[in-house]
Amino acid sequence: MNPSINEAALYAQKYLEDLLSFFGLNTDVTSSIDEEVIQLAIPSTHMNGFLIGQKGENMRSLQYLVTTALKNQNYEHIRVNLDIADYKKHRADRLKEKAEKWVKEVKEKDITMDLEPMNGADRRVIHQLAAEYGLSSDSIGEGRDRHIVLKKAIEE
Repeated sequence: MNPSINEAALYAQKYLEDLLSFFGLNTDVTSSIDEEVIQLAIPSTHMNGFLIGQKGENMRSLQYLVTTALKNQNYEHIRVNLDIADYKKHRADRLKEKAEKWVKEVKEKDITMDLEPMNGADRRVIHQLAAEYGLSSDSIGEGRDRHIVLKKAIEE
């Protein structure tokens, strides 16, 4: 059996709606597919704070539960991104604002800058922005200590 990514997205959407109903939240979850990633979105509700949690921890846990449910159902397309009330989008926008300052400082002062440790999604935002500005960026370290080093790109 090789279910399609569309079937996986529908299963993930239904699973998350059922999970939310256990918390007494009956809301429609939207799903879409973007570059082989199942995108799930929960609209803004009175439970945003609870669902997102401190620094997005509860949201990441919900995302993990959905991913695990898909694996248990033998779906091959199991990359899932869950956003609640556009939290991740707003966070990425704020991070880009900070990162633009870091990038400009690295370019203007011709320095190397070690950023604080951050999760993979945040690092991806920084890597993309650094590339747009023509800088080099490397992720170094392991686990919770993994962070980005920004520096001027070496011209060949």
